[in-house]
Amino acid sequence: MKEKLNRENLTLALCIALFPPIWAVLSPKFGIQVGAVALICAGVYAAAGNRTELAVPMTLGFLAGDVWALLALRMMELLPFGQSASLFVTLFVMGGAAVLISSLLPKIFYCPAWLCGWAIGLTVMGPMELKSIGNMPIQIAAAMFAGVWYVGVLVEWIHQKMCKRKK
Repeated sequence: MKEKLNRENLTLALCIALFPPIWAVLSPKFGIQVGAVALICAGVYAAAGNRTELAVPMTLGFLAGDVWALLALRMMELLPFGQSASLFVTLFVMGGAAVLISSLLPKIFYCPAWLCGWAIGLTVMGPMELKSIGNMPIQIAAAMFAGVWYVGVLVEWIHQKMCKRKK
């Protein structure tokens, strides 16, 4: 048990216990109703190895996914098919396009973030009518940005500094 509770794990636990809750408390004060989106995005950042070199393409991927969700909702509204067929066609076309675009531009768009961002946007905005979405894409984008840069990059940087300090 002692081996698993080393300095690295304890400092990481402290960072995760402290910084995401600060975001959770402050985000509604900035008008962001979807603060938990930041935690999803931070999880993708951590799953990708906390690699700072991925922070920009990951952020752009999440933001592209947010836009993609809005476009998908509009596309499904305009397609003349039934709900299931419209959903299938939209996911088929836009999912394939997202993978192809991010494959051609991997230094700009991180594909897993694009697809995850798209899923986040569809989950949050899907139940809403398009006319009532308002600034929700901006709120989602702000939370995505906070997830990568605040909960991801900054917290990992602080964690690394804490681990390097002498006892």
